[in-house]
Amino acid sequence: MEMARSFHHFDELHPWIDRQHLLECTSVVAETADVMTFTFRSDKPAWFRYLPGQFVTLELPVGEEPVFRTYTLSSSPSRPLSVAVTVKAQPGSIGTRWMFDNLKPGVVLKALGPLGDFSFVRHPGEKYLFISAGSGITPMISMTRWMADCAPDTDVTFISCARQPEDLLFKSELEVLARQMSRLNLGFLVEGHEARHGWHGLRGRIDAAKLPLLAPDFLERTVFCCGPEPFMRGVREMLKGAGLDMARYHQESFQPAAAPAAEELAIRAGPAGSAGAEAARVTFTMSGKEVSAVPGQTILQTARANGVRIGAACEGGICGTCRVLKIAGDVEMNHNGGILDDEVDEGYILACCSRPVGDVQIEA
Repeated sequence: MEMARSFHHFDELHPWIDRQHLLECTSVVAETADVMTFTFRSDKPAWFRYLPGQFVTLELPVGEEPVFRTYTLSSSPSRPLSVAVTVKAQPGSIGTRWMFDNLKPGVVLKALGPLGDFSFVRHPGEKYLFISAGSGITPMISMTRWMADCAPDTDVTFISCARQPEDLLFKSELEVLARQMSRLNLGFLVEGHEARHGWHGLRGRIDAAKLPLLAPDFLERTVFCCGPEPFMRGVREMLKGAGLDMARYHQESFQPAAAPAAEELAIRAGPAGSAGAEAARVTFTMSGKEVSAVPGQTILQTARANGVRIGAACEGGICGTCRVLKIAGDVEMNHNGGILDDEVDEGYILACCSRPVGDVQIEA
């Protein structure tokens, strides 16, 4: 009876959009020893509206203060009644380790998103080259799953890199999809292996010698790359050196921005930050605090320095977690796609990449 009551025709459902929502975990699958896939459904009858390759930010109740972690969706919007993230627990990780130990079916989390521009929808091409390392495969598998469902004739060369054969995520699924997609070509590359793996494929790291073997026409393709920052830097420099039109190169990164040095703050502050200039006043209305902003610092840095809590994850203007309402005043905001134009029109800003221009009031 309960299952029958939960049935809804698709046209009876509302879309799950880019605001804060609750997600209920419905399944947990161990992909490798340190990688798990968590699948969620909306807490209300809804379907998930997003682009393949986009991400969500989860609020994880780790301790007295929650932490925010941003994860790319590994699921496909062609199957819109659930979403999934595939995450790797790095040594010393806090949020992801909490998920491994505590996130079970039935647990409900707050979520922000989906957001992001790392999608073939935003950067279309005639044919594609996906290059991933480790859990950086998640946006690629989302896009490939969508293509398999909705555009199976898409021309894709997919290169997946890992340390060991057992770390190659979704390898079996990709091999099945390649039998369904005549123009999906796969390349797997591992740094090392043991006799028990029975590995007969390429070994070592992706380089200028191996890339043409795996993708002979790579200079003609639109490239999406995701993995650890050193991996992406190496791929980027390799492609640039080979003569790829870098307008067709796209990469995803959620690395937190480093705190700016004093010299950098002075440069950002400009002449207005010179000695004798009047510092901007920032009023955090919900906290009841009015403080002076250090010239060059962001709203987020000013909040933290004065004990005002604003949730943040990537701190690079990408994930949108630190979105707050600007009630009055002006800011200079340089984001990387983490906020929509209509949200800016409504008065929202990203605290991590907004600097006050004169006195401002922030709802925080």
